[in-house]
Amino acid sequence: MELRDRTVIVTGATGGLGHAIARALAGRGARLVLTGRRAAVLEPLAAELGAEAISADLSDRDDVARIAEAHVDADVVVHNAALPGSGPLDDYDLDALDRVLEVNLRAPIALTRLLLPAMKGRGVGHHVYVSSMSAKVPTADASLYAATKLGLRGFAQALRPELRPHGIGVSTIFPGFISDAGMYADTGVSLPRGVGTNTPQEVADAVLRAIDRGRGEIDVAPLGVRASAVLNAVAPGVPGRVAARIDGGRVGREMADAQRAKR
Repeated sequence: MELRDRTVIVTGATGGLGHAIARALAGRGARLVLTGRRAAVLEPLAAELGAEAISADLSDRDDVARIAEAHVDADVVVHNAALPGSGPLDDYDLDALDRVLEVNLRAPIALTRLLLPAMKGRGVGHHVYVSSMSAKVPTADASLYAATKLGLRGFAQALRPELRPHGIGVSTIFPGFISDAGMYADTGVSLPRGVGTNTPQEVADAVLRAIDRGRGEIDVAPLGVRASAVLNAVAPGVPGRVAARIDGGRVGREMADAQRAKR
């Protein structure tokens, strides 16, 4: 799909990945609608890119509906918003658990559903879901996050052939550990030797490539992480056990501690 003059919604635009994705789309001439919870961060970015800013909390179902009602003309949606969902499951009370499910899984599905009739009517559109390599290689102390990201992958995989006859594309992006900005970078946690990272720009480039070429899935992760995903598909749980032996679960615990305030 040619992005110039297309209306593109980017959720979670206040985060580091959201910034990179928004700038990449603006560089292609898209008309941007940026959403996020932090107006103080969102509005300067929108001003810089000539975009519209919508302050919204995707755990609030009324806010999800408001975005769809305001931009039923959207041609592309990049579903990027997410909460960390890290830590042992019994660290979460049910309200906090529901909030992760709402933002990471229910909101992208609902927004897709609400915008679908208009997209079908025009016979054109594209939905890009930013998942995670955690959907392919789940690890300890991230069960809730992995569940939402794996759910998003299953949703997109089934939706893609469903919407193809209507001229609507569906893509999923799977970032690994991202340096400089994003959930992992914000924690300041060090990775075990040999575990590499990618940049926010590489994620943004993958989003563009997915839209340009109609790609179904794109991994944004080093070879070793991608190899672990292949191994996990063949021998579920083995990469997680190997990772636990290497660092004793340190990375998962430290990330959960660092992200506790973002639940």
